[in-house]
Parts: sequence; C-alpha cells; structure tokens
Amino acid sequence: MIVNSGNLSTVFRGFQTVFNEAFDNAPSHFEEITMRVPSSNAEEIYGWLGSFPRLREWIGDRVIRNLSVHDWRIKNRKFESTIAVPRDALEDDTYGVFGPMISEMGREARDHPNELVFRLLANGFSTACYDGQYFFDTDHLGTNAQGEEVSVSNMQAGSGPAWYLLDLSRAVRPIIWQERVPYKFTALDRDNDEHVFMRDEYIYGVRARVNAGFGLWQLAYASKADLTKDNYEAARTAMMTLRGDHGQLLNVRPTALVVPPELEGAALRLLKNGSTIVEVGGQHVAVTNEWADSAKLIVTSHLAA
Repeated sequence: MIVNSGNLSTVFRGFQTVFNEAFDNAPSHFEEITMRVPSSNAEEIYGWLGSFPRLREWIGDRVIRNLSVHDWRIKNRKFESTIAVPRDALEDDTYGVFGPMISEMGREARDHPNELVFRLLANGFSTACYDGQYFFDTDHLGTNAQGEEVSVSNMQAGSGPAWYLLDLSRAVRPIIWQERVPYKFTALDRDNDEHVFMRDEYIYGVRARVNAGFGLWQLAYASKADLTKDNYEAARTAMMTLRGDHGQLLNVRPTALVVPPELEGAALRLLKNGSTIVEVGGQHVAVTNEWADSAKLIVTSHLAA
C-alpha cells in the first residue's frame, strides 16, 4: 500500500469500525445500576443527595428543603489505552493483524465502566459517601416512626462473599456514572507528527474522562452473610422500612440482586426456582418459592474476590 493521507484515513476508518463494533456488542451492566450524569467541569457537586422530596400535608407555610446540605463531589478521572502500528505494516499490507487488538480495545473500553462501577460497589464497606459514613455501614443517620434520629444500617455482617440488593426503580440510583468525555477512538497518523517522524509508527488509542461515585446509600444494601432465604428476606425488610425526615417511609423497593460469580448458583436457586424442597415430618416435599422473580439477577466478574 502507498502510505499517503487518503490511505491512512481509510485504515483509520477501518480500525474505527472494528473498535465500534466490539464496543457496541460487548456485554455491560453498569447502565442498569447507575444514574448517568453528563459532566461539564473537572468535578461535579451533588449537594442535593440525601434530600427525598416526600409530600407532606400543607399546614401553614410551605416547608422549603435545602438541597445544598452536603458538599459531595465526584472528580473526573482520565483513562487511555494506546497501541503503535509500524509504518512497515501499512506499506506491506499486513496491518490487518492488528484488527483483533483494536477489537479488544473496543471491548475493554465498553467494559471499563463496569469495572469502575462494580469495584466501587465492592469497596463500599470502606469508602465514604455523602453523609461521611461508609456507603455500607451500621450507623447512618435516619429516623424512626416518631421522627426521632436513630442509627440505621444498610448491611449484614458475615464472612462470605458480598451480595447486594439495589433499588433501581427511581431516577436517582445507588451509583452515579459521571461522563465528561465519552470513550473515543483517535489516531496520531500524520507524517509530520513527532512520534511518526521519530519512530516510524502510527498511534491508535482510546481516551475518556469519566468516573463513578456513590449516590444514595438508602437505595443499596450489602450482605456478607450467606445468601439464604432468611437473610435475603431480612435485607429486603430493612430496605423497605427505611424512613426519611419526620419518620416518613421512603418507599424503597429492592429490584435487583447483584452477586459475584461464586454466588451465581445460590442466587439462581433463590430467584429462579419456582419451588423448593423442604423436609416436613421426615419427608421431602416441594413448596412454592415465595422469592422467585422478586428481583432481577445481575452477575458480574468484577465483584469476584
């Protein structure tokens, strides 16, 4: 191939097509559990987190809620992946061997948000959220039915692999996905580019400015106890009985169960079996599984130990 601007543009478009196809076809779950927020700055401030706009009976003047109580910020981070293609490969028409590498770059770019989001979820036992407590903690500030301040837990203790219940029924989600610059495939392929001139190779890569951060802890519950019916029921009950200001129920509704690969079997038995076998009077009988399809199952390797 004659290496000129026209042919280099053709090569770039071919690589870009390979990248985009792999990017579009790669499996992904992060969109399901995150609130996607476009960013226009180096960081974004989420001062309104923690303010549930519940209705109250209108007696006297309106009660105006302050949405700037918390100084919770998420800073954008910059990520890249880059490969070099020797000019000789283009001249000799052997650049096609780099196609799988470009494809893998696209797949990795698509999967990268999953890594950031689910690793953040896994680190919630030791990473603070907007109220200054760990995202999964035993002493978040809440209220009881009388409106009195009490400590509230959104976790079960244990020693096993962690599993997570999430309420994904709202516009606000447990995790925020912040995007300043989306994942973009670019090239450095002009002969007068310094790298091309000095090293006789063309550069192709992907760049993004993004980050994941914690949203509302009230919409997430984590457990390191065994994934059993009893523990699952207790977690759901704890979430659904959470109260906000003045003791009002927040109407949290767990809709998703997120597990690592080592808990996939237990999760499938819990959520997908229509019946379960129990022992009654020395005999094994089938009874209806009351938790079948009570939540959507999400299994991700990014939570693996």
